[in-house]
Amino acid sequence: MQLPTNSLIQNRLLAALSEQELARIATRMDLVTLRLGEMLYEPNQQLQFAYFPTTSIISLHYVTETGASAEAAGVGNEGMVGVPLILGGNTTPSSAVVQTAGQAYRLDRHILKAEFTSGSGLMNRLLLRYIQALMTQMFQTAACNRHHSVEQQLCRWLLLTVDRIPSGELKMTQELVANMLGVRRESVTEAAGALQNSGCIRYRRGHIAVLDRKKLEVRSCECYGVVKKELDRLIGNVS
Repeated sequence: MQLPTNSLIQNRLLAALSEQELARIATRMDLVTLRLGEMLYEPNQQLQFAYFPTTSIISLHYVTETGASAEAAGVGNEGMVGVPLILGGNTTPSSAVVQTAGQAYRLDRHILKAEFTSGSGLMNRLLLRYIQALMTQMFQTAACNRHHSVEQQLCRWLLLTVDRIPSGELKMTQELVANMLGVRRESVTEAAGALQNSGCIRYRRGHIAVLDRKKLEVRSCECYGVVKKELDRLIGNVS
């Protein structure tokens, strides 16, 4: 079935392809609906598919032996889940979990590898650049979690998340946010309360709405800006 181009280009990587490359790959992709909490791959298991989110957000998690976890990076309509496939590793000690329900385009691992290893075309260059952008996000997240306050971490995480959701409203519990940041739920409650009192966000059970993005950016650390600037630089100008 021919997939609608206007739906495909909701993903920035797919939107950046030439018309010819997009048309070729479109016939091999499946549009899938992802449920909140759905596990796309588990640690140390062979990845079967790559996912190009359009309206969903995927969280790349690392889980310790004690069961504690933290998000290393998030992937939304700017990227792709399944980087180990094109790096040749095929497995990873992390897991990929649906953070925000929605849709994504799914591509079989064999097709992705064939497209990438051909070594030609815009898609090859795009994926290499996206890997660098994803690495930047991971490095910045590690530094942020180590050196910045929970409130700053929450601001950074909220800004990156609402960039991927045009409505600016998240269906998200404080417990889930705490797991993403790898901090205590009480710390998230305190930080969210401060942001709500300042007019940055509105929080009610299971929902977080960003009311004043500018205020949120001011209260955030530099990490959000570093990640966004690098992504725009690497993905926004590929030829």
